[in-house]
Amino acid sequence: MQEGKRQKQVAGVLQEELNTIFRKLNLHMMGGGMVSIANVKVTPDLLEARVYISVFNVEQPELALKRIEDRAWEIKKELSEKVKHQLRRIPVFHYFYDDTLDYVFKMEAVFEKLKSEQPPTTETENS
Repeated sequence: MQEGKRQKQVAGVLQEELNTIFRKLNLHMMGGGMVSIANVKVTPDLLEARVYISVFNVEQPELALKRIEDRAWEIKKELSEKVKHQLRRIPVFHYFYDDTLDYVFKMEAVFEKLKSEQPPTTETENS
């Protein structure tokens, strides 16, 4: 089912504000790496939100996600102050690890390996 206009608007506001809150609460840097909100998906009734966390150079992404979940009440409190005039109710957040960056790096490594294994072609072979 396709997202409605209001769902997209709310998701965009939530993503922007959550990234700001992460910086304010020092949740954007963990374990020597960077943490950010990759995406937010909101249910049609706007009462639940799936927050996808992207990590870069974090040794233990599971611990970063746990740390975020442990501070969920604080995040929600900060968020309610920011969007109280835009939303009637603050959605219930469910946090998920977004492994898109890992997938991209694995695919780049595969392509580099394939490229290095190819024998070099010369002009005489092509003619």
